[in-house]
Amino acid sequence: MAGLEAAERLSLPHMDCYVIHEVYDGDFSQEQFEAELDAALEHQYQCIVIEPARLGDETARWISVGNCLLRTSVITGTVCLLSPLSLPPNFAYYMGLPAGALSIACAALYGVSWQSDPCCHYQVDQGGRRLALLPPGTLRTSSPVVLVRRENTQRKRLHNVIAMSALAYCVQKLFELCTN
Repeated sequence: MAGLEAAERLSLPHMDCYVIHEVYDGDFSQEQFEAELDAALEHQYQCIVIEPARLGDETARWISVGNCLLRTSVITGTVCLLSPLSLPPNFAYYMGLPAGALSIACAALYGVSWQSDPCCHYQVDQGGRRLALLPPGTLRTSSPVVLVRRENTQRKRLHNVIAMSALAYCVQKLFELCTN
């Protein structure tokens, strides 16, 4: 935790924020930045500002891929479950089974790789609303990545219910195909 001196915790009346400043002091600065981010994520700050560009970009991409997996699982699971209602029975297999399989695969990948990561509780603040709330002179870079903690319990429940329903549908349809 030697690099924590370069970071700054801001306790504003309306915001609990942690800033990881881009200060290079040695060969292991990237590891120090990562350790600071891990500590801030574990502490569950409401807002984390990441000044180091490389770490910020990697973190934003990681969150983006996790969001993409969640959305893909929900959308393809919904397509799977609605295909028998909107398509003729013969075509429902061709649309429903692949969509269900993709939903299950995305849900499983998310569950294995992202669900236990503390980063999954954060979203990237694209609008810059949180940056505007920081006192002037706080930041040392013009384009930091800002993470905002969001409650995602309902989103995960929806994702899991749809993926499990798609799994049940696929198992039922595969059983029907095998017995015919």
